[in-house]
Amino acid sequence: MLSIKNVNQYYGGSHILRDVSIEAELGKVTVILGRNGVGKTTLLKSLMGLVPIKTGTIALDGKDIQKTTPYERARAGLGFVPQGREIFGRLTVEENLRMGLAYRKAGTPIPAELFELFPVLKQMLGRRGGDLSGGQQQQLAIARALAAGPRVLILDEPTEGIQPSIIKDIGRVIRLLADRGDMAILLVEQYYDFARELADDYVVMERGAVRAFGKGSNMEIDRVRELVAI
Repeated sequence: MLSIKNVNQYYGGSHILRDVSIEAELGKVTVILGRNGVGKTTLLKSLMGLVPIKTGTIALDGKDIQKTTPYERARAGLGFVPQGREIFGRLTVEENLRMGLAYRKAGTPIPAELFELFPVLKQMLGRRGGDLSGGQQQQLAIARALAAGPRVLILDEPTEGIQPSIIKDIGRVIRLLADRGDMAILLVEQYYDFARELADDYVVMERGAVRAFGKGSNMEIDRVRELVAI
């Protein structure tokens, strides 16, 4: 569904992404691991068009999108949950969710499925996003990305600063979405055990390049924990 081939990206004279190639398939969770500063977040921002790539291709369902705008990529089917959540703190939960429907027709209802995935949000529709706990904000950020029905869901460290009970809930939702078979999930994660539990495929990045890749079931055999240890 999402194909990244030989992507290079620079900040000034610094070579940040080096010939990065990754495939994210429908029905699978592809996990990207690596130490801080290896280019994981830059890669995700490049996929969304928030920073330009120098060379390489990014294809969604066989169509090159590397020259399109972020909103065109969202309309094409990319959903993005950024690191730090970036919800609108002064807007209500309902208004945040409607932001995920911004390019849909006026009056498009919020998908009921979102409240099945994250029941707490239905109870808090009228509360401001900034008044939610960190875990609740993360659930809201994921639900907002899902509102438009993306074909690829991209998540940047969704467990960061989240309490263990909600980490389990988020993991359950990610697995459920992948198992439906109509969505590809690309997950950047620092929490190794969470990544191992969810990964159908894994990619390890180092110094802006792909260091290792393989099946999630082989992460222990491939000693991935040692590759990403700080």
